[in-house]
Amino acid sequence: MKRKLFLKIDLRQLRNLGAVILGTALIAVGTAVFLLPFDLVSGGLGGIAIVVVNAFPAAEISADTVVTVLSWGFFALGLLSLGRGFAVKTLLSTLLYPVFFSLARLLSSPGILAGFFYLQGSEHGQIAIVIAAMLGGALIGVGCALAILGGGSSGGVDILAVLISKLCPRIKSSTAIFIMDALVVVAGVFVIGDPVISMLGVSSAAVSAFAMDKVLLGGEKGLVAEIITGSPDDITKEIIDKLERTATLSKVTGGYSGENKTKVSVSFTIRQYGELLAIVSRFDPAAFVTVYRAYSVRGEGWTDK
Repeated sequence: MKRKLFLKIDLRQLRNLGAVILGTALIAVGTAVFLLPFDLVSGGLGGIAIVVVNAFPAAEISADTVVTVLSWGFFALGLLSLGRGFAVKTLLSTLLYPVFFSLARLLSSPGILAGFFYLQGSEHGQIAIVIAAMLGGALIGVGCALAILGGGSSGGVDILAVLISKLCPRIKSSTAIFIMDALVVVAGVFVIGDPVISMLGVSSAAVSAFAMDKVLLGGEKGLVAEIITGSPDDITKEIIDKLERTATLSKVTGGYSGENKTKVSVSFTIRQYGELLAIVSRFDPAAFVTVYRAYSVRGEGWTDK
């Protein structure tokens, strides 16, 4: 029994380790092979490297050097500020990302694999940069999602985001990442000086976010509403009849008013959002409604329809 349990735990750890390694490799390939050759700035370490290299051309700094220095610099900052626990999660990516990035740079050279990944020299001309923006963003998004699912971290600006959210609790780490990526993109607009390239970088970032969302949610995305109401029976009946969903009812007491009401909790899809609000408004316009996203909805009877 102990041997089977150990084997099960060990296999799970190996699977998580593999996910972090594969995720880190995909991020490196997406950045070095597809974004970097065209100076597409979509945030992250790769975006910062592109900005630095183009901002100081006379210094002849390579993107590989910038990525390595920033990776270890952010890691040291996280170790000092966030503790050993956070550093352990980012150590693997910090070790592997610069290596994968340098190897991916070689992969995009014209002399490797007969120039298969040398998109700059493609005979298809301008369409190559569009494909690079979309595919690069998709690989980065999938890679980030795999690293998260494996229990790790992609490192880099994620460390700064966690640090900012720790210093300013009102700012979520996801918001901090968005702000920093936006600042990198804006810096790229001024440094690169090409509006088309800049817009393609933003498009790549959007594709990356979409791909990461799809992998993390696993195609089972939904919304959850918590409705504090005095008319739970009518609302629940309509939810069952009109939305073909069920609901969970629980008694709650207002902290300020002291009134006893019922909380109706229901999971539903984004397409049913307007109809749900209409139901609540029809039976209890004064109801307090909180809607948030569910990262996974499973169970008998659930369909994403």
